[in-house]
Amino acid sequence: MSTGNEPLAGFAVGVTAARRHEELATLLERRGARVVLAPAIRLVPLADDAELLEATRACAEGPLDHVVVTTGIGFRAWLEAADGWGMRDAVTARLAETGIVARGPKARGAIRSAGLRESWSPESEECAEVIRHLLREDLAGARIAVQLYGDREPELTGALRAAGAEVIEIPVYRWSRTEDPTPLRRLVGQAVAGTVDAVTFTSAAAVAATLAVAAEDGLEEPLLDAMRSQVVAACVGPVTGRALTGRGVPTVQPERARLGALVRTLVSELPRRRSRRLSVRGFSLELRGHAVVLDGQLRPIAPAPMAILRALARRPGHVVSRAELCGVLPGRLVPGGSAARDGWTRERLREARPQADEHAVEMAVARLRRGLGRPGIVETVVKRGYRLACDPRMADRLAAGAGG
Repeated sequence: MSTGNEPLAGFAVGVTAARRHEELATLLERRGARVVLAPAIRLVPLADDAELLEATRACAEGPLDHVVVTTGIGFRAWLEAADGWGMRDAVTARLAETGIVARGPKARGAIRSAGLRESWSPESEECAEVIRHLLREDLAGARIAVQLYGDREPELTGALRAAGAEVIEIPVYRWSRTEDPTPLRRLVGQAVAGTVDAVTFTSAAAVAATLAVAAEDGLEEPLLDAMRSQVVAACVGPVTGRALTGRGVPTVQPERARLGALVRTLVSELPRRRSRRLSVRGFSLELRGHAVVLDGQLRPIAPAPMAILRALARRPGHVVSRAELCGVLPGRLVPGGSAARDGWTRERLREARPQADEHAVEMAVARLRRGLGRPGIVETVVKRGYRLACDPRMADRLAAGAGG
Protein backbone atom coordinates (compact mmCIF):
# COMPACT_ATOMS: atom_id res chain seq x y z
CA MET A 1 0.00 0.00 0.00
CA SER A 2 1.29 3.49 -0.86
CA THR A 3 2.47 5.63 2.02
CA GLY A 4 1.09 8.77 0.42
CA ASN A 5 4.51 10.42 0.51
CA GLU A 6 4.17 11.48 -3.13
CA PRO A 7 2.80 15.03 -3.05
CA LEU A 8 0.01 14.37 -5.56
CA ALA A 9 -0.96 10.89 -4.34
CA GLY A 10 -4.71 10.73 -3.92
CA PHE A 11 -5.41 13.45 -6.48
CA ALA A 12 -6.82 13.06 -10.00
CA VAL A 13 -5.55 15.46 -12.66
CA GLY A 14 -6.97 15.92 -16.15
CA VAL A 15 -4.54 16.54 -19.04
CA THR A 16 -5.96 18.28 -22.12
CA ALA A 17 -2.64 18.75 -23.93
CA ALA A 18 -2.23 17.45 -27.47
CA ARG A 19 1.54 17.71 -27.89
CA ARG A 20 3.74 16.29 -25.13
CA HIS A 21 0.76 14.95 -23.19
CA GLU A 22 2.68 11.76 -22.41
CA GLU A 23 5.54 13.80 -20.94
CA LEU A 24 3.15 15.83 -18.78
CA ALA A 25 1.31 12.68 -17.67
CA THR A 26 4.58 11.01 -16.69
CA LEU A 27 5.68 14.04 -14.64
CA LEU A 28 2.35 14.02 -12.79
CA GLU A 29 2.32 10.26 -12.23
CA ARG A 30 5.84 10.34 -10.79
CA ARG A 31 4.46 12.62 -8.11
CA GLY A 32 1.62 10.24 -7.36
CA ALA A 33 -1.28 11.74 -9.35
CA ARG A 34 -3.89 9.66 -11.13
CA VAL A 35 -3.94 11.13 -14.64
CA VAL A 36 -7.02 11.41 -16.84
CA LEU A 37 -5.87 11.85 -20.45
CA ALA A 38 -8.30 13.86 -22.58
CA PRO A 39 -6.60 15.65 -25.51
CA ALA A 40 -8.74 18.63 -26.47
CA ILE A 41 -7.07 19.56 -29.76
CA ARG A 42 -4.76 18.28 -32.46
CA LEU A 43 -2.13 20.06 -34.50
CA VAL A 44 -2.70 20.04 -38.25
CA PRO A 45 0.44 20.91 -40.31
CA LEU A 46 -0.06 23.08 -43.38
CA ALA A 47 3.02 22.08 -45.35
CA ASP A 48 1.01 21.83 -48.59
CA ASP A 49 -1.11 24.92 -47.94
CA ALA A 50 -1.16 27.44 -50.79
CA GLU A 51 -1.27 30.38 -48.37
CA LEU A 52 1.88 29.18 -46.61
CA LEU A 53 3.64 28.73 -49.96
CA GLU A 54 2.68 32.25 -51.04
CA ALA A 55 3.84 33.75 -47.71
CA THR A 56 7.14 31.85 -47.88
CA ARG A 57 7.77 33.07 -51.42
CA ALA A 58 7.00 36.64 -50.37
CA CYS A 59 9.59 36.38 -47.56
CA ALA A 60 12.25 34.83 -49.79
CA GLU A 61 11.88 37.27 -52.65
CA GLY A 62 11.47 40.61 -50.90
CA PRO A 63 13.22 42.56 -48.13
CA LEU A 64 12.04 42.20 -44.51
CA ASP A 65 12.44 44.66 -41.66
CA HIS A 66 11.33 42.31 -38.89
CA VAL A 67 10.33 38.68 -38.43
CA VAL A 68 8.30 37.62 -35.41
CA VAL A 69 8.79 33.96 -34.43
CA THR A 70 6.08 32.89 -32.00
CA THR A 71 6.78 29.17 -31.45
CA GLY A 72 9.70 26.81 -31.85
CA ILE A 73 7.66 24.05 -33.46
CA GLY A 74 6.12 26.51 -35.89
CA PHE A 75 9.44 28.00 -36.93
CA ARG A 76 10.97 24.56 -37.53
CA ALA A 77 7.90 23.47 -39.51
CA TRP A 78 8.14 26.61 -41.65
CA LEU A 79 11.78 25.92 -42.55
CA GLU A 80 10.93 22.28 -43.31
CA ALA A 81 8.12 23.38 -45.62
CA ALA A 82 10.45 25.91 -47.28
CA ASP A 83 13.00 23.14 -47.75
CA GLY A 84 10.40 20.99 -49.49
CA TRP A 85 9.73 23.84 -51.92
CA GLY A 86 13.45 24.45 -52.51
CA MET A 87 13.38 27.82 -50.73
CA ARG A 88 15.04 27.10 -47.38
CA ASP A 89 18.38 28.69 -48.27
CA ALA A 90 16.68 31.79 -49.63
CA VAL A 91 14.48 32.12 -46.52
CA THR A 92 17.34 31.65 -44.04
CA ALA A 93 19.54 34.10 -46.00
CA ARG A 94 16.74 36.67 -45.79
CA LEU A 95 16.25 36.02 -42.05
CA ALA A 96 19.99 36.38 -41.40
CA GLU A 97 19.83 40.00 -42.51
CA THR A 98 16.56 40.73 -40.69
CA GLY A 99 15.78 41.64 -37.08
CA ILE A 100 14.22 38.49 -35.60
CA VAL A 101 11.92 38.84 -32.58
CA ALA A 102 11.54 35.57 -30.64
CA ARG A 103 8.43 35.37 -28.45
CA GLY A 104 9.99 32.97 -25.96
CA PRO A 105 12.80 30.52 -25.18
CA LYS A 106 11.47 27.73 -27.40
CA ALA A 107 11.34 30.12 -30.34
CA ARG A 108 14.88 31.29 -29.49
CA GLY A 109 16.10 27.68 -29.42
CA ALA A 110 14.62 26.92 -32.84
CA ILE A 111 16.10 30.10 -34.32
CA ARG A 112 19.57 29.28 -33.02
CA SER A 113 19.31 25.65 -34.16
CA ALA A 114 18.83 27.01 -37.68
CA GLY A 115 22.12 28.92 -37.40
CA LEU A 116 20.38 32.28 -36.90
CA ARG A 117 20.23 34.73 -34.02
CA GLU A 118 17.33 36.67 -32.57
CA SER A 119 17.65 40.42 -32.11
CA TRP A 120 15.23 40.63 -29.16
CA SER A 121 12.99 38.46 -26.98
CA PRO A 122 10.52 39.50 -24.26
CA GLU A 123 10.63 38.31 -20.66
CA SER A 124 6.92 37.57 -20.45
CA GLU A 125 6.47 35.55 -23.69
CA GLU A 126 3.32 37.61 -24.34
CA CYS A 127 2.44 39.13 -27.69
CA ALA A 128 1.54 42.40 -25.98
CA GLU A 129 5.19 42.91 -25.07
CA VAL A 130 6.24 42.07 -28.64
CA ILE A 131 3.83 44.72 -29.91
CA ARG A 132 5.18 47.34 -27.50
CA HIS A 133 8.73 46.57 -28.58
CA LEU A 134 8.00 46.88 -32.29
CA LEU A 135 5.90 50.02 -31.91
CA ARG A 136 8.83 51.85 -30.37
CA GLU A 137 10.00 52.59 -33.90
CA ASP A 138 8.23 54.09 -36.90
CA LEU A 139 6.71 51.15 -38.77
CA ALA A 140 5.22 53.12 -41.65
CA GLY A 141 6.16 51.19 -44.79
CA ALA A 142 7.96 48.46 -42.82
CA ARG A 143 7.63 44.87 -44.04
CA ILE A 144 7.09 42.41 -41.16
CA ALA A 145 6.62 38.63 -41.29
CA VAL A 146 4.69 37.04 -38.41
CA GLN A 147 4.76 33.28 -37.88
CA LEU A 148 1.32 32.40 -36.53
CA TYR A 149 0.71 29.71 -33.93
CA GLY A 150 -2.51 27.88 -34.63
CA ASP A 151 -4.89 30.78 -35.19
CA ARG A 152 -4.86 34.28 -36.59
CA GLU A 153 -3.38 36.84 -34.23
CA PRO A 154 -5.46 39.97 -34.90
CA GLU A 155 -4.17 41.69 -31.78
CA LEU A 156 -0.60 41.44 -33.01
CA THR A 157 -1.03 41.79 -36.76
CA GLY A 158 -3.75 44.44 -36.39
CA ALA A 159 -1.53 46.65 -34.23
CA LEU A 160 1.31 46.39 -36.74
CA ARG A 161 -0.93 47.19 -39.69
CA ALA A 162 -2.45 50.13 -37.79
CA ALA A 163 1.10 51.47 -37.42
CA GLY A 164 1.51 51.39 -41.20
CA ALA A 165 3.40 48.14 -41.62
CA GLU A 166 2.87 45.56 -44.35
CA VAL A 167 2.33 42.26 -42.50
CA ILE A 168 2.99 38.85 -44.05
CA GLU A 169 1.19 36.18 -42.04
CA ILE A 170 2.87 32.77 -42.04
CA PRO A 171 0.25 30.11 -41.17
CA VAL A 172 2.44 27.07 -40.49
CA TYR A 173 -0.17 24.98 -38.71
CA ARG A 174 -3.58 25.26 -37.19
CA TRP A 175 -5.25 23.80 -34.13
CA SER A 176 -8.27 21.61 -34.74
CA ARG A 177 -10.69 19.86 -32.43
CA THR A 178 -9.64 16.34 -31.52
CA GLU A 179 -11.13 13.67 -33.79
CA ASP A 180 -12.57 11.67 -30.87
CA PRO A 181 -14.05 14.01 -28.24
CA THR A 182 -15.22 11.15 -25.98
CA PRO A 183 -12.30 11.34 -23.48
CA LEU A 184 -12.71 15.13 -23.26
CA ARG A 185 -16.48 14.82 -22.73
CA ARG A 186 -15.78 12.29 -20.00
CA LEU A 187 -13.29 14.66 -18.34
CA VAL A 188 -15.80 17.52 -18.45
CA GLY A 189 -18.37 15.28 -16.77
CA GLN A 190 -15.87 14.24 -14.10
CA ALA A 191 -14.97 17.86 -13.41
CA VAL A 192 -18.64 18.79 -13.03
CA ALA A 193 -19.18 15.79 -10.75
CA GLY A 194 -16.10 16.69 -8.68
CA THR A 195 -14.24 13.42 -9.30
CA VAL A 196 -11.16 15.15 -10.70
CA ASP A 197 -9.24 17.67 -8.62
CA ALA A 198 -7.46 19.67 -11.31
CA VAL A 199 -7.43 20.14 -15.08
CA THR A 200 -4.27 21.25 -16.87
CA PHE A 201 -4.21 23.44 -19.98
CA THR A 202 -1.11 24.10 -22.08
CA SER A 203 -2.66 26.27 -24.80
CA ALA A 204 -5.46 28.76 -25.25
CA ALA A 205 -6.81 26.52 -28.03
CA ALA A 206 -7.23 23.65 -25.54
CA VAL A 207 -9.21 25.91 -23.21
CA ALA A 208 -11.47 27.00 -26.07
CA ALA A 209 -12.01 23.42 -27.26
CA THR A 210 -12.82 22.20 -23.74
CA LEU A 211 -15.39 24.93 -23.19
CA ALA A 212 -16.87 24.26 -26.64
CA VAL A 213 -17.32 20.54 -25.90
CA ALA A 214 -18.86 21.41 -22.53
CA ALA A 215 -21.23 23.88 -24.22
CA GLU A 216 -22.36 21.24 -26.72
CA ASP A 217 -23.39 19.04 -23.78
CA GLY A 218 -25.07 21.88 -21.89
CA LEU A 219 -22.26 21.88 -19.32
CA GLU A 220 -20.27 25.04 -19.98
CA GLU A 221 -21.57 26.97 -16.96
CA PRO A 222 -21.47 23.92 -14.64
CA LEU A 223 -17.86 23.33 -15.74
CA LEU A 224 -16.93 26.96 -15.09
CA ASP A 225 -18.70 26.80 -11.71
CA ALA A 226 -16.71 23.67 -10.84
CA MET A 227 -13.43 25.40 -11.74
CA ARG A 228 -14.44 28.42 -9.69
CA SER A 229 -14.88 26.26 -6.62
CA GLN A 230 -13.68 22.67 -6.37
CA VAL A 231 -11.53 21.94 -9.45
CA VAL A 232 -8.15 23.66 -9.85
CA ALA A 233 -7.54 25.08 -13.34
CA ALA A 234 -3.79 24.88 -13.96
CA CYS A 235 -2.59 26.88 -16.99
CA VAL A 236 0.93 26.93 -18.37
CA GLY A 237 0.87 30.73 -18.69
CA PRO A 238 -1.27 33.88 -18.81
CA VAL A 239 -2.04 33.58 -22.53
CA THR A 240 -3.44 30.09 -21.95
CA GLY A 241 -5.43 31.15 -18.91
CA ARG A 242 -6.87 34.39 -20.27
CA ALA A 243 -10.19 32.91 -21.45
CA LEU A 244 -10.75 31.34 -18.02
CA THR A 245 -9.76 34.34 -15.92
CA GLY A 246 -12.05 36.44 -18.11
CA ARG A 247 -14.92 34.18 -17.03
CA GLY A 248 -14.14 34.52 -13.34
CA VAL A 249 -12.18 31.27 -12.99
CA PRO A 250 -9.11 31.52 -10.73
CA THR A 251 -6.13 29.80 -12.31
CA VAL A 252 -2.76 28.67 -11.02
CA GLN A 253 0.19 29.40 -13.29
CA PRO A 254 3.94 28.84 -13.04
CA GLU A 255 6.36 31.74 -13.29
CA ARG A 256 7.85 30.18 -16.44
CA ALA A 257 5.74 28.58 -19.15
CA ARG A 258 7.23 25.08 -18.92
CA LEU A 259 5.69 21.69 -18.25
CA GLY A 260 8.02 21.00 -15.34
CA ALA A 261 7.19 24.35 -13.79
CA LEU A 262 3.46 23.67 -14.28
CA VAL A 263 3.79 20.36 -12.41
CA ARG A 264 5.76 22.02 -9.59
CA THR A 265 3.02 24.62 -9.28
CA LEU A 266 0.41 21.87 -8.96
CA VAL A 267 2.55 20.11 -6.35
CA SER A 268 2.53 23.33 -4.36
CA GLU A 269 -1.06 24.44 -4.90
CA LEU A 270 -3.22 21.33 -5.19
CA PRO A 271 -2.61 19.87 -1.71
CA ARG A 272 -3.05 23.34 -0.21
CA ARG A 273 -6.41 23.81 -1.93
CA ARG A 274 -7.78 20.27 -1.94
CA SER A 275 -6.61 18.57 1.26
CA ARG A 276 -7.50 18.78 4.94
CA ARG A 277 -5.87 17.28 8.03
CA LEU A 278 -7.73 16.12 11.12
CA SER A 279 -6.99 14.15 14.26
CA VAL A 280 -9.71 11.54 14.78
CA ARG A 281 -9.61 9.07 17.69
CA GLY A 282 -5.86 9.43 17.89
CA PHE A 283 -5.36 8.84 14.17
CA SER A 284 -3.89 11.40 11.79
CA LEU A 285 -6.40 11.69 8.93
CA GLU A 286 -5.72 13.70 5.76
CA LEU A 287 -8.43 14.06 3.14
CA ARG A 288 -7.16 14.32 -0.41
CA GLY A 289 -9.04 14.37 -3.70
CA HIS A 290 -10.14 10.74 -4.01
CA ALA A 291 -8.22 9.17 -1.11
CA VAL A 292 -7.27 9.63 2.51
CA VAL A 293 -3.91 9.31 4.19
CA LEU A 294 -4.53 7.55 7.49
CA ASP A 295 -1.50 7.33 9.76
CA GLY A 296 0.80 7.57 6.74
CA GLN A 297 -1.04 5.02 4.57
CA LEU A 298 -2.82 6.09 1.39
CA ARG A 299 -6.32 4.60 1.14
CA PRO A 300 -8.39 5.23 -2.04
CA ILE A 301 -12.03 6.06 -1.31
CA ALA A 302 -14.89 5.82 -3.81
CA PRO A 303 -16.80 9.02 -4.71
CA ALA A 304 -19.93 8.41 -2.59
CA PRO A 305 -18.08 7.48 0.63
CA MET A 306 -15.68 10.38 0.04
CA ALA A 307 -18.61 12.78 -0.29
CA ILE A 308 -19.89 11.54 3.10
CA LEU A 309 -16.44 11.94 4.66
CA ARG A 310 -16.05 15.49 3.34
CA ALA A 311 -19.45 16.44 4.74
CA LEU A 312 -18.53 15.03 8.15
CA ALA A 313 -15.10 16.70 8.04
CA ARG A 314 -16.64 20.11 7.47
CA ARG A 315 -18.06 19.85 11.01
CA PRO A 316 -15.72 17.43 12.78
CA GLY A 317 -17.18 16.04 15.97
CA HIS A 318 -20.66 17.36 15.23
CA VAL A 319 -23.59 15.19 14.18
CA VAL A 320 -24.60 15.44 10.51
CA SER A 321 -28.11 14.18 9.82
CA ARG A 322 -28.93 11.46 7.33
CA ALA A 323 -31.15 13.89 5.46
CA GLU A 324 -28.24 16.30 5.00
CA LEU A 325 -25.96 13.48 3.90
CA CYS A 326 -28.54 12.43 1.32
CA GLY A 327 -27.98 15.78 -0.37
CA VAL A 328 -24.19 15.42 -0.66
CA LEU A 329 -24.14 12.03 -2.36
CA PRO A 330 -23.01 12.44 -5.97
CA GLY A 331 -25.74 12.12 -8.55
CA ARG A 332 -25.75 9.38 -11.12
CA LEU A 333 -25.61 11.89 -13.99
CA VAL A 334 -21.99 12.06 -15.10
CA PRO A 335 -22.26 13.24 -18.71
CA GLY A 336 -20.21 11.39 -21.25
CA GLY A 337 -22.66 12.03 -24.05
CA SER A 338 -24.82 15.08 -24.43
CA ALA A 339 -26.83 16.33 -21.48
CA ALA A 340 -28.45 18.81 -23.84
CA ARG A 341 -29.64 16.02 -26.13
CA ASP A 342 -31.03 14.22 -23.07
CA GLY A 343 -33.15 17.25 -22.26
CA TRP A 344 -31.04 18.60 -19.40
CA THR A 345 -31.18 22.37 -19.02
CA ARG A 346 -28.50 24.13 -17.01
CA GLU A 347 -30.98 24.74 -14.19
CA ARG A 348 -32.05 21.10 -14.12
CA LEU A 349 -28.42 20.01 -14.16
CA ARG A 350 -27.69 22.04 -11.05
CA GLU A 351 -30.52 20.19 -9.35
CA ALA A 352 -29.55 16.85 -10.84
CA ARG A 353 -28.23 15.23 -7.66
CA PRO A 354 -31.00 12.73 -6.96
CA GLN A 355 -32.11 12.85 -3.38
CA ALA A 356 -30.79 9.53 -2.23
CA ASP A 357 -32.73 7.68 0.42
CA GLU A 358 -31.31 6.94 3.84
CA HIS A 359 -30.42 3.42 2.76
CA ALA A 360 -27.99 4.88 0.19
CA VAL A 361 -26.38 6.92 2.97
CA GLU A 362 -26.07 3.84 5.16
CA MET A 363 -24.44 1.93 2.32
CA ALA A 364 -21.99 4.80 1.64
CA VAL A 365 -21.10 5.00 5.34
CA ALA A 366 -20.50 1.24 5.44
CA ARG A 367 -18.20 1.50 2.41
CA LEU A 368 -16.43 4.45 4.01
CA ARG A 369 -15.75 2.46 7.17
CA ARG A 370 -14.39 -0.44 5.13
CA GLY A 371 -12.22 1.93 3.11
CA LEU A 372 -10.77 3.58 6.21
CA GLY A 373 -9.99 0.19 7.74
CA ARG A 374 -10.05 1.54 11.29
CA PRO A 375 -12.97 1.09 13.68
CA GLY A 376 -14.64 3.97 15.43
CA ILE A 377 -13.59 6.82 13.13
CA VAL A 378 -17.15 7.34 11.88
CA GLU A 379 -19.69 7.04 14.69
CA THR A 380 -23.41 6.40 14.39
CA VAL A 381 -25.59 8.63 16.55
CA VAL A 382 -28.86 6.73 16.89
CA LYS A 383 -31.86 8.43 15.24
CA ARG A 384 -29.76 11.50 14.44
CA GLY A 385 -27.00 10.74 11.96
CA TYR A 386 -23.22 10.33 11.90
CA ARG A 387 -20.14 12.16 13.12
CA LEU A 388 -16.37 11.97 13.06
CA ALA A 389 -15.15 10.72 16.41
CA CYS A 390 -13.26 13.75 17.64
CA ASP A 391 -13.83 16.43 20.28
CA PRO A 392 -15.97 19.11 18.57
CA ARG A 393 -14.65 21.81 20.92
CA MET A 394 -11.07 21.03 19.94
CA ALA A 395 -12.01 20.84 16.26
CA ASP A 396 -13.81 24.18 16.45
CA ARG A 397 -10.78 25.80 18.10
CA LEU A 398 -8.46 24.38 15.42
CA ALA A 399 -10.79 25.63 12.67
CA ALA A 400 -10.93 29.08 14.23
CA GLY A 401 -7.16 29.17 14.50
CA ALA A 402 -6.89 28.26 10.82
CA GLY A 403 -9.20 31.07 9.83
CA GLY A 404 -12.45 29.08 9.79
